[in-house]
Amino acid sequence: VQLQASGGGLVQAGGYLRLSCAASEHTFSIPNMGWFRQAPGKEREFVATISWSSGFLDYADSVKGRFTISRGNAKNTVYLQMNSLTPEDTAVYYCAASGRGRLSDPKEYAYWGQGTLVTVSS
Repeated sequence: VQLQASGGGLVQAGGYLRLSCAASEHTFSIPNMGWFRQAPGKEREFVATISWSSGFLDYADSVKGRFTISRGNAKNTVYLQMNSLTPEDTAVYYCAASGRGRLSDPKEYAYWGQGTLVTVSS
């Protein structure tokens, strides 16, 4: 499975961005997808996850109420709508697929995209 993330960029604080991640295979072969981010000098951290069959959604506390993960109509695409962005959201955002176990743990995911940079200016 190959994942292609896009949509990053430079935005002012309070602004919004929408990230996209397209999988090379139909999502019936992928049970779930997630978004993680990594800021300079920090470990990769969980942002959000979505499971196709159960509809399970989960968010990091730091993004709840501001970010929304959703599935595209193409069914091999996942989106991350990011609103009310702050400089603390600046990071490289990665999409991941086929997680097992604890879906907030990056080690549980089998496939990763290349990352897209989000920079939020103050």
